[in-house]
Amino acid sequence: MTLQADGSERGADWRKIIHVDMDAFYASVEQRDNPELRGKPLAVGGAAARGVVAAASYEARAFGVRSAMPSVTAKRKCPELIFVPPRFEVYRGVSAQIRAVFAEHTDLIEPLSLDEAYLDVTQNRLDIASATIIAQMIRAKILLVTGLTASAGISYNKFLAKMASDQNKPNGQFVITPRHGPAFVETLPVKKFHGVGPATAAKMEALGIETGADLKSKSLAFLQQHFGKSGLWYYQISRAIDERGVEPDRPRKSIGAEDTFAADMFDLNASLAEIKPLVAKVWGYCEGKGIRGRTVTLKVKFADFQQITRSRTVAMPIELSDFEHLAADLLESVFPVRKGIRLLGVTLSSLGDVLPPDQRQMRFEL
Repeated sequence: MTLQADGSERGADWRKIIHVDMDAFYASVEQRDNPELRGKPLAVGGAAARGVVAAASYEARAFGVRSAMPSVTAKRKCPELIFVPPRFEVYRGVSAQIRAVFAEHTDLIEPLSLDEAYLDVTQNRLDIASATIIAQMIRAKILLVTGLTASAGISYNKFLAKMASDQNKPNGQFVITPRHGPAFVETLPVKKFHGVGPATAAKMEALGIETGADLKSKSLAFLQQHFGKSGLWYYQISRAIDERGVEPDRPRKSIGAEDTFAADMFDLNASLAEIKPLVAKVWGYCEGKGIRGRTVTLKVKFADFQQITRSRTVAMPIELSDFEHLAADLLESVFPVRKGIRLLGVTLSSLGDVLPPDQRQMRFEL
């Protein structure tokens, strides 16, 4: 079976997956709604000393400004940077318009963020054979309805579709066929693999793994020895294998984010700075889904891999400021530390809806 260059297929074995990713979504919405911001470096987020960039325009990205970056760092990189506060209600409304466009083609929609989703169009409402044509139609309709551009990746699995959507940004699309999938992965630097963060990329580089081909050369036993449960995943994606299906929304019991650091941390202030973007990431998901939680859990993994958790449950669903304070309080309770911290994580649970189901949209991921 082969997926044709235009995204159509011969036979029925290959799936047709599209990954749609809006271009600088939050910032683009702000520039759309305020013409004075167009063409200028813009950051959505707080400008305060402990603020975090939620999103950056392409003009700001040219200076190295990125989402999850501390606002003070962003301002240092780009002194002319303009900060605007996030308007999640507006973003959710635009996201609803985007989701409606997706639904014109398929029910198999897996949201990843307010501005990002996987679509399985193997079987689709308009019975169009070419996934590439469907992606073009979706992007054109999104532009017509919202005035915003989107990029898309088309492939036979989710991993490759995700990687493909980054190839021709902004306002473009890219196809990776089954014939070309393995070669595409082999030439890709592992630091660009979706799901491989800076700490993992550094560890891989120390092991002589810099490209997909290097990763593919390692045995499953080697990868499991060095990366534990993730070893099988790295083994598979180095071979362009991803058997995950596109899964529509399902209720979740908890929402979490964590980060492993390249160097162990001993300082409280540095640790507090690292926990803030994790809170922002979890909160963005909650905003997108229209849900809140009552239990905050902190996860700490030390240099010797000992792991501890600290939790606190409150009577009422928490808002962002409460979330930040609870996470900080839990972290402060761990200090002083005798061993360096190699990983921090934060989770929100005891979840409940604050918006009706028909108003809940895709979650936000930094």
